[in-house]
Amino acid sequence: MIFLDKLKKIDRGILVFMLCLVAAGTVAVYRATAGTKLDGLHISSMIYFGVFCVPMLLVTVLNYRLLTGKLAYYLYAFGIGMLAYVHWKGHVVNGAARWLSIGSVEIQPSEPVKLFTILLAAHLLQKRQGEKLRFVQDLLPVCAVFAVPILFILKQPDLGTALVFVGIFFGMIWTGNIRLSYMLTAIGAAGIAVGSVLWLYYADRELLSKIVKPHQMARIQTFLEPGSDPQKSWHYEQARMAIGSGQLHGNNEHYQQQGFVPYAYSDSIFAVVGEKYGFLGATILLMLYFLLIYRMVGIVLETKELAGTYLVAGVTAMLVFQIYVNIGMHIGLVPLTGISLPFISYGGSSLLTNMIALGFVLSVKIHQGQFE
Repeated sequence: MIFLDKLKKIDRGILVFMLCLVAAGTVAVYRATAGTKLDGLHISSMIYFGVFCVPMLLVTVLNYRLLTGKLAYYLYAFGIGMLAYVHWKGHVVNGAARWLSIGSVEIQPSEPVKLFTILLAAHLLQKRQGEKLRFVQDLLPVCAVFAVPILFILKQPDLGTALVFVGIFFGMIWTGNIRLSYMLTAIGAAGIAVGSVLWLYYADRELLSKIVKPHQMARIQTFLEPGSDPQKSWHYEQARMAIGSGQLHGNNEHYQQQGFVPYAYSDSIFAVVGEKYGFLGATILLMLYFLLIYRMVGIVLETKELAGTYLVAGVTAMLVFQIYVNIGMHIGLVPLTGISLPFISYGGSSLLTNMIALGFVLSVKIHQGQFE
């Protein structure tokens, strides 16, 4: 069978690293929820993984060229439609309308829209055939493709996920052979935006509070002045102390067991890893991520067709950005924001998105040199 013949060519390294990460995530979710009202959540996580293996393998054997062709426009339009519907009838959780309820199942549309955006961006970038990207004909259309979902997601509001799209955008246009002057301009604009926020925070905090939302202002304050408001900086400080208390080999999970770390089973799960398994456990987790990303970069370099190159580059940028920001926000490198840790944090929508994303990568690897 063609299906089995293709699966024989699958990149086993990526599968092994993914399985190790999912196993580590299952253990971490168990540690984070044991003895609480969420006890048993790790079972749901395992069920999700088993079910999601089916769509991941289907995407793997499907020729990625079908997805990066004209079909990308339809998938993207469907994704934007879901975001628009969320804005209209989304389920509100913790003050943000990010979810759609389908029966007893809740999905977060912004997660699959990441993939649809990567597909369409890869389609547009490959048209240039590796030549330097032109500003009006090439770069502006790609900017528009990313800008639309970003604006919808900011309205939810979900700054963390919106920033993931920005990270993907920079990763893909860099791989797409953007002119250095354009890239420096984009980086400069981002630097000016960050610098303006910092300047306003210290020079005119009242004006800044009118520009950003209250919870975003609280996170900026927590990052820049952790001791200024113990109540607002509680999450940040407890996560850092939990990770630090793990020392080299880990300890008895005092901070996590006492409920001091909010959302320990999802966005803050790295604090559970750091506290329970210490520096060594965190290092092993980072090494697994490194090996996975290293293999994906290898596929980018091996792939001779540009659509496949840009597709894998987009997935790689998505994972790298999420890993960096999630871990960085718990050790004081970046402000707290709502970004899950790939394959480790609990969450059906994020796990499905990440597994299908790896399915894209595996499809590119399998179909190199094949055009059927």
